[in-house]
Amino acid sequence: MSTDRRRIVLFDLFGVIARHQRPGALEKMAVRCNTSVDAFTTAYWTHRPPYDAGRHTACAYWTEVLSALSRPADADTIEELRLTDIDSWSRVDESMVAHVRNLRERARVALLSNIPADHADAFLAAQPWLHDLDHLAFSGRIGAAKPDPAAFQHSVIALRSAPADFHFVDDREENVRAAQAVGMNGHVFQSQDDLAAALDAWL
Repeated sequence: MSTDRRRIVLFDLFGVIARHQRPGALEKMAVRCNTSVDAFTTAYWTHRPPYDAGRHTACAYWTEVLSALSRPADADTIEELRLTDIDSWSRVDESMVAHVRNLRERARVALLSNIPADHADAFLAAQPWLHDLDHLAFSGRIGAAKPDPAAFQHSVIALRSAPADFHFVDDREENVRAAQAVGMNGHVFQSQDDLAAALDAWL
C-alpha cells in the first residue's frame, strides 16, 4: 500500500473538465457520409462502446459505422471522419482546468475517462497539463469503460489506495452510482461552484 494516503479526486473528462462534443460535428460527419443526421447519429453511437473500451481500433469502428450506413469504407473517408471526430471532442473548460490543477495542493487528482485510445493520444498532445495529474485512466487504453466496475477498480489498483479514499466526479448519474457501488464517494457534476462546495466538505 502506498504511504501517500491523501484523498483522491477522480475526475471524468467530458462534461466536467472538457466540453461535450462540438455543436454541428455530427451534422458535418453525416454530410461527409451523404446520409441523414439521424441515421448517422444512430450508427455513430450504436457502434461506439467497443471503440471506447479499446476492443476496436478506429479503423474497425468507422468501418462498422459506414457499413451500417451502406457507405464504402475507404481509407480516406475513414481518416477524415476520425480526425473530424477527434476535433469535435477537443475543447476544454479553462476554468475547470485551473480548478483541477489547484486541487493538487490538497489532494491527489486523477482522471478516468471514456475515450478511445487515438482520441486520448490527441488530447494528451494538446493538453500537456494532464501529465501533471497523479494518474490518467483512459478507457481505450485500460480495456474497460464506465460504468463497468473494472474501470473504477483499475484506478484503485493503480493508485494503491482503497475505494473510500476516492471522490469520483462525473456528469452522468449512472457512472457516479457505479463508482459508489465499488465503495467510492461520488458527486454528480452540475456546476463548478457545487463541486467546490462538495469537495471542501469532503476534504
